[in-house]
Amino acid sequence: MHPSLLLLLLLSLPLILPLAASSPPTHHSHFTNHRLHRRHSAAPPQEYIEVTRPLPVDSLTLSCNLSVLSHSFGNTINLPPTNDTYSPPRNCTWTHAVLQLSAASNGSQYDRISGVWLAGAEILRTSTPEPTPDGIFWNVRKDVTKYSSLLRQSNLTLSVMLENIVNDVYTGVYRVNLTFFYYYNATNGTAATNAVNFPLSQFSPNRKSTKLKNSMELNENPADLIIPLSASGEEGFWFNIKSELDAIYHGIQIPLNTYRAVIEVYVSFHGNDEFWYTNPPDSYIETNNLPTKRGHGAYREVQVKLDNNVIGSVIPFPVIFSGGINPLFWDPIVSIGAFDLPSYEIELTPFLGMLLDAKTHYFGLGVADAIPFWLVDANLHLWLDDEADKVQAGPIKYSDPSTCVEREYRFYQLDGKFEIEGERESEYSGWVNSSAGNLTTYVSYKLEFKTR
Repeated sequence: MHPSLLLLLLLSLPLILPLAASSPPTHHSHFTNHRLHRRHSAAPPQEYIEVTRPLPVDSLTLSCNLSVLSHSFGNTINLPPTNDTYSPPRNCTWTHAVLQLSAASNGSQYDRISGVWLAGAEILRTSTPEPTPDGIFWNVRKDVTKYSSLLRQSNLTLSVMLENIVNDVYTGVYRVNLTFFYYYNATNGTAATNAVNFPLSQFSPNRKSTKLKNSMELNENPADLIIPLSASGEEGFWFNIKSELDAIYHGIQIPLNTYRAVIEVYVSFHGNDEFWYTNPPDSYIETNNLPTKRGHGAYREVQVKLDNNVIGSVIPFPVIFSGGINPLFWDPIVSIGAFDLPSYEIELTPFLGMLLDAKTHYFGLGVADAIPFWLVDANLHLWLDDEADKVQAGPIKYSDPSTCVEREYRFYQLDGKFEIEGERESEYSGWVNSSAGNLTTYVSYKLEFKTR
């Protein structure tokens, strides 16, 4: 085995703590940080922090705020999400919104995943930090302006999933409060309902080709309609993917006046695939008769499909939860993404020529080479032409994504070398003729992956 990989495995295997969504972890390392604090019985609760960039709204004027949920999550294993009713604040002019999750816990409790949904659309995925004898607390702030089309609506169901168990061993209860903060940007010129729309006026009429802003800027130009690709909610709105055969499909008929479409994917990895990027191949495990089930190699790819054709994919950022590898690393600063897991956006505008036919089309989500388990769902962001009942669209170019994954495993007993290289490349374009003129969108992806 390559020395660097051997060192990583020796470091991580005794200390890795699984982040569970439906059951408590079965073991914990004696190096976990709560044991190191026992000398300080009168110490204040430990605050945990994720270091992030300042939010763009921090320079804006706060218009108002709204507390929407306060709940203590104790024995919530196998229960549906906790729900509350959301309506936007009255007499409040705003252009941007921030969701703040504030949480605290006393007692022993480890490694929980949590999600927040509005009308079935996920708006935050987060996880919990490690405990200390004197308690813990933390705050998560996320710019949720891109969900403005939902945040402007009344009487929506806001749901929070945080499966937890309380017994003689796991004694911690998570006390969670959710608050929305609304900001006003006077330079936008307009506010409330029309300040957050993607402005058709930026395109000159009859212009033959225009470059759309990057889809990662959805908070600057929120969609007019968001359609969730999520589960029923009885066991959470995320789908539980246990193998690459567990791809799910969701039928949607989009409005005929749609002129732009982006799909946003939420994903997290758990159980035997929590550390998928360090998993050895199955042949190595079997040859050496190792007890671990963390196998299948170190390559995973989250795929987005349309009518069973792959139209985009991502290799997710390897978020390390607070109990992962070595809990001493994440006290008091957790790893990147642990409190605000990233979502991934794929531009679908070139496919409107297929979608604008008044028929139901099936959007799919799957994870290549997955083992139990992954939690995935998605939001479909749509921009609508309010000056037309129907827009015309057509394809220009579509190349079926070509995928190449090469694996090289050379080992003798425990000594060896593993290398995986993967690449997916795709290119497509299409035109949309709306009230702003003829708009052409070009999209190209090149996904490369290498591990050794």
